[in-house]
Amino acid sequence: MVARRGRGVSETAEGQGLGPVQLGALAVTAGVSVANLYYLQPLLALVGRDLGASLRELGLVSMLTQLGYAAGLFLFVPLGDSLERRRLMLVLLGAVTLALLLCGAARSVPLLGGASFLVGCTTVVPQIAVPLAAHLARPDERGRVVGTVMGGLLIGILLARTASGVLGAHLGWRAVYVVAAGVMVLLALALRSVLPRSRPADPVRYADLLASLPALVREEPILREAAALGALGFGAFSAFWTTLVFLLESRFHLGSQAAGLFGLVGVAGALGAAATGRFADRVSPRRIAAVGLSITLAAFGVFAVPAFALPGLVVGVLLLDLGVQVNHVANLSRVHGLRSEARSRLNMLYMVTYFAGGSAGTGLGALAWARFGWSGVCAAGGALCLLGLAALLRPDPARAT
Repeated sequence: MVARRGRGVSETAEGQGLGPVQLGALAVTAGVSVANLYYLQPLLALVGRDLGASLRELGLVSMLTQLGYAAGLFLFVPLGDSLERRRLMLVLLGAVTLALLLCGAARSVPLLGGASFLVGCTTVVPQIAVPLAAHLARPDERGRVVGTVMGGLLIGILLARTASGVLGAHLGWRAVYVVAAGVMVLLALALRSVLPRSRPADPVRYADLLASLPALVREEPILREAAALGALGFGAFSAFWTTLVFLLESRFHLGSQAAGLFGLVGVAGALGAAATGRFADRVSPRRIAAVGLSITLAAFGVFAVPAFALPGLVVGVLLLDLGVQVNHVANLSRVHGLRSEARSRLNMLYMVTYFAGGSAGTGLGALAWARFGWSGVCAAGGALCLLGLAALLRPDPARAT
């Protein structure tokens, strides 16, 4: 522990380890805060009736949330390498609280769209929590710690839509945002009490942070490979989930509600993320990434069986979510094992590539469905997995550094 103390918990040096309460707080932070991105989706029908908005307008609002998140990743996450990290998280939680209240008070679609952009832009606390956990963790437990925080994040994504839909049905869509804002305040108070302050050893000016990004990409082959593997896995994942509702409607005569229920199978992925982190501390994360991509490929093999029924689809979803998260956590473990002074920037570069892969997978899945149907979707997802496995046949870049 660093001797200096002030308000809250004392400052902790890099690699000093995280207690169970602190690790749990970071996992809850990741899950509860990332949920802000997904509250709107189950509420679109309620919002449309209240504001008299069309589906096209509501789709634009959802897109603005995601665009805001991309902007926040680029603008705010690198600051973790320049500013005291706990304070940065608290400031962002305060900002997202105001943005959520603006959403709840919006009386028109343009106002809701602008507020939703602000929600996305300030909901980047999970991407500061992950590097912070990796920074504080002992080197021999970094994979487990990252996996645990990622598990919390995945559970938050999974349960956000369910919680929003239930609360919105009983209290109205505006109440969802008011409750979410209150949760952010409680979360900020809890983090101020249990998290240590964490300052970068060599703070970097903001302009220099952004200017250093191309050099990090150029100088870190492990980052490039891990980001590419993560993007390919998430692309395959997105291709499936984008087209699942079409499959359910055409083959099983089920709708979007059934597609949402399949998301509950994702709990296994969250559990798999934590387990993967433990293995990543003892086994090469690169090999674990290969296992994750292989499981994902197997999922598309199950999906491709022409005569599969709903139980087979459930098995495939289970394999898909597990494989993608195993690959994701293994790659994150590799990235956070690189330069400790640049963890936030490295995390941002990885996540931007990861979500770019997801966006590309969404487009590829829709195109494959339109031209070739479900078999085309399975072929597209399998091809992305095979590209990742082919990349792993190349020499390990870690051995060349």
